[in-house]
Amino acid sequence: MLSRTASCLYWLGRYIERADFTARLVEATVRLDALSAQPAGEVAWMSALLVTDADAAFMATGEKLTPQNVSRFLTLSTEHPGSIINCLDRARDNARSVRTALTREAWSAINRAWIISHGRASPGGTQATLNLVDQTKAEVRSFEGALHRMMRNQASWFIRLGQAIERADNTARLLDVKYHILLPEGEYVGGTMDRDQWTTILQTVSAVTAYRWLYSEGLTPSRVTELLVLRRELPLSIAGAAEEVVELLSALGKRTGLQGEADRMARARLSKLGATRVGDVVSRGLHEFLEAFIIENAALDGAIGRQFRFV
Repeated sequence: MLSRTASCLYWLGRYIERADFTARLVEATVRLDALSAQPAGEVAWMSALLVTDADAAFMATGEKLTPQNVSRFLTLSTEHPGSIINCLDRARDNARSVRTALTREAWSAINRAWIISHGRASPGGTQATLNLVDQTKAEVRSFEGALHRMMRNQASWFIRLGQAIERADNTARLLDVKYHILLPEGEYVGGTMDRDQWTTILQTVSAVTAYRWLYSEGLTPSRVTELLVLRRELPLSIAGAAEEVVELLSALGKRTGLQGEADRMARARLSKLGATRVGDVVSRGLHEFLEAFIIENAALDGAIGRQFRFV
């Protein structure tokens, strides 16, 4: 496989995963806003910008921090690189470059998502925003179903590798912002709003049912942290994504003969996560742990590009 093809497939996976996460984040923020009293609702929307590292870019627009402005910025703004519409643009561009490596179903799902996003001039009110994100999520699910039915070869592995790297970054950012920013002043840990926020975080990563399966006790921050950081059973957890990265790099290495720095980094990261306990993470500082992980994940992304000679 050409390095350029591999790069397009990898970034196709990253952009599709990023569009899906942003859609879920906007949906979760709408629900958090509905549960909050002002100015707590403003904190919820600011947290959405912080999770996606888009706070400075939004402030540079000069727009007021309102649900409509932020939701438009995160979904349909052509000026924000991480908006849903821009992620789908880039995903479609990469998919067009490797069209022959994709099945008809996979291409159709990406194309439908792109058409849906470009058919909206503005997300409008709350219901219109939820409709847009629901349609985006549905087409991403269609793409993932098509990907699951593709041949298990380099094409599908590079797409999944991009998704796993992006997923790990998104989950770490989501958990970090909740832990340090989201709870409004005057509220207390363990209160009604705190529980609602943790539940919404679980909904964002499709983990509410998983939490109930794995933990018999009520919702607690430490258990949610353990689930989202260390439980490999959950695909959207940090450990789950790290394990998938190791497996995919191993498969690609056997097929291409290209093994090296990225494999070593991925295996070392997974081994470190396996030896970590949630008490250690919290006592040493969850923010510090997640910040270090985000930096490490970016370094692994760079190592993958060098190992497979992305252009």
